[in-house]
Amino acid sequence: MENSTQPFYFNLSIFVNIGFYRYPAFGLCLLLYGFIVSANLVIIVVIACERVLHESMYVFIALLSVNALYGSAGFFPRFLMDILSDTHLISRPACFTQIYVIYTYAFCEVTILGAMSYDRYVAICQPLHYHSRMRFKTVQMLAAFSWLCPALYLSVYIYVTTWIPLCGNKIQKLYCASWNVVKLSCVASPVTQIISTTAAIFFSFLTICCIFYSYFRIVLLCWKNSSEFRGKVLQSCLPHVISIVIYCVTSFSDTVLNIYSVHELNPFVAILVSLEFVLIPPVLNPLMYGLKLPEIRTHIIRLFTRGNILISTFV
Repeated sequence: MENSTQPFYFNLSIFVNIGFYRYPAFGLCLLLYGFIVSANLVIIVVIACERVLHESMYVFIALLSVNALYGSAGFFPRFLMDILSDTHLISRPACFTQIYVIYTYAFCEVTILGAMSYDRYVAICQPLHYHSRMRFKTVQMLAAFSWLCPALYLSVYIYVTTWIPLCGNKIQKLYCASWNVVKLSCVASPVTQIISTTAAIFFSFLTICCIFYSYFRIVLLCWKNSSEFRGKVLQSCLPHVISIVIYCVTSFSDTVLNIYSVHELNPFVAILVSLEFVLIPPVLNPLMYGLKLPEIRTHIIRLFTRGNILISTFV
């Protein structure tokens, strides 16, 4: 066995020295982060303030926006500092904290999407039972499940991972990732692998299967109904379906990047793939739900109209 150590700092070695271009890159990423925060806050505020939107579907959309703010806060502040820095060292506690935040964000994303698929299934396939099945207490239970299960799992996983003896400190990613830390292990850890595999199957595979089953039943019902009915269903479900596709594509890209060595890829391609997972869903989700769903879009326009009226009265 190689000499094992527990390094106090990890080195995010994928960063490329771009010289003067770091300043435009910093400005662009700062604007992007500002947009993510602003767009998701608008969705949350509109849904919270408008009583008409106090329904299960919109509650889950608000949860997606809260989760986007949570995941972005775990990535962007540190990433913005690294863009301007010549060294990319992150302390061991900060690294494991970032792993916890980013991976709970990832698991919460898929569990919330699973809860939303169940809501759409009941609303479309069993409309007469919708209000009895999707009561406020049921929505609370689904929301609690979406948040607590990933949080509890990641707590156990991070605790186990911190005890793994490491033989290096270089992480080939823009942020701390659990798989990259485990790859630094001096010894194979069956316990860690069992916990990781079990959780991946439970949170990802089973949730995706539930989503596919819900939409399989929805597609069967649409097949038997009129084109007008199919149009209404498409308008209601399209943003959710796009969110699922985005999640699957970005998570698959992140998994592929973990499997292959970064040295086998173009460094800029590796950086772009690393950014997909923490960048695309927080940017696109509020745009889709805010622009595509007429109920939310109408209230967003009304909110900004009120704001403009208030500003004009004071000016």
